[in-house]
Amino acid sequence: MNPISSEHNQRGEQLEDSVLDLKNVPVLTPEQERKLWRKIDLRIVPILSLMYLLAFLDRSNIGNAKLEGLVTQLDLTGNRFNITLVRNVWFDPYCLLECPANLVLKVFRPSRQVFVLTFEKPIARTLMAFVKTYPQLVGVRICLGIAEAGLFPGVVYYLTLWYPRHMLQYRIGLFFGAATVAGAFSGLLAFGIGYMGGMEGLEAWSWIFMLEGLATIVVAIIAFFVLVDFPDTAKFLTPEERAFVVWRKVKYDNSSVGEEERFASRHVWAAFRDWQVWLHIPIYVSIVGPLYGITLFLPFGYNTPVSQLLTVPPYVAATLTLLVFAYYSDKLKIRSPFILAGLTMCLIGFSMNISTAPIGVKYFGTFLIVMGSYAAYPGIISWLGNNLSGQYKRSVGMPLQMCIGNFSGAVAAVIYRSQDSPRFVLGHALELMFVGIGFIFLPIVAFIYKRINAQRDATERLATERGEKIQYSEQELRELGDRAPDFRYTL
Repeated sequence: MNPISSEHNQRGEQLEDSVLDLKNVPVLTPEQERKLWRKIDLRIVPILSLMYLLAFLDRSNIGNAKLEGLVTQLDLTGNRFNITLVRNVWFDPYCLLECPANLVLKVFRPSRQVFVLTFEKPIARTLMAFVKTYPQLVGVRICLGIAEAGLFPGVVYYLTLWYPRHMLQYRIGLFFGAATVAGAFSGLLAFGIGYMGGMEGLEAWSWIFMLEGLATIVVAIIAFFVLVDFPDTAKFLTPEERAFVVWRKVKYDNSSVGEEERFASRHVWAAFRDWQVWLHIPIYVSIVGPLYGITLFLPFGYNTPVSQLLTVPPYVAATLTLLVFAYYSDKLKIRSPFILAGLTMCLIGFSMNISTAPIGVKYFGTFLIVMGSYAAYPGIISWLGNNLSGQYKRSVGMPLQMCIGNFSGAVAAVIYRSQDSPRFVLGHALELMFVGIGFIFLPIVAFIYKRINAQRDATERLATERGEKIQYSEQELRELGDRAPDFRYTL
């Protein structure tokens, strides 16, 4: 494989000193490039997907534990079970620590930080197997929220350091697809583990927490030796391959000169002041609310074993839908239409469930909700990631979106009250409100992006017609980021 030009080969020694020499453009054939990205995918995506599968399995298994007697054994009467899922217990530490955890990702090695986050969480989850009282459960849930805070935003940001903007959603889709698979496995595993109730003096729900937590610890140890840090330091790539990855990201993420590498406080304030972040948050809310609501509560009206098994098919369908959406979103280089399709599916699904339709129709509605929310989620994440240029600005803006937006998950955890069973009118109505927020803000954001792109196109055409050329220094272009004259927002 000869991935670089002869001119670049002559400077091979310089390349080993710095793969960031962007004036020597690497050249690969389409087949060589496909092999390179496949090589990177096989090294990074499987271990991240497995880690997140087990992380989400740990997160969602409290719903399965509820079906196996957790509520009865710990006397979670009234709203106690809902409180263990929500404010000041799991979501508050999880949401508030996302942004700080992401900022230190560039300071500490990503592979080590992800290992620590992954290793801490299953320890907290395993301890849940031994809780005997409601206060003990609350305490462990707080530790769980702290341990898991930086995992998802950190991994998403980590992927933006490796993949160009229009190759990103499919990789996030593969990674997040593990969560939908976890939803299916959660029901299957809980069904099987349920028969272990009474062994060694532990209830079935205790075995669910313990076995799934121990499996996550094993994977965390494997990840310690498998994960790599940044493209320009990846030893599993040749110097030429590292140079190509860095050049490819610069070419497609910012056609001027790349991104700033040194941290400054202005990057934080740039993210907080950016209109994109604040208009993306309501769209994020409209997706996360339904996603968490349907994950934590899937009431079918059947006995426990049947209910566990009925959670499997919707998540299998969601995984396939998610991957199809992600693939074509990257291929067509658009995000908003696929997010809109996911919201539409949620609208139809919740409308079915709030109605007086037969239970079979409502079950079909849960398919649409799970498929729509899970398929749209990687889209809203990658949409903002595509349009925030500057590594540190992106490392603040993306977790800020998740930090605030995830509080809708806290709301979703308390709106499905036991006294509202079996129709859960209040819960479904509030979920429809979340979906409605997305229908309002998504077209607004897409319109603003389209208008700014058109204005920059017009300015560029006018300058070309007049023979004018606006000069910017490399430093100025780096500081402008997504406000650079040749940057175009992804729609």
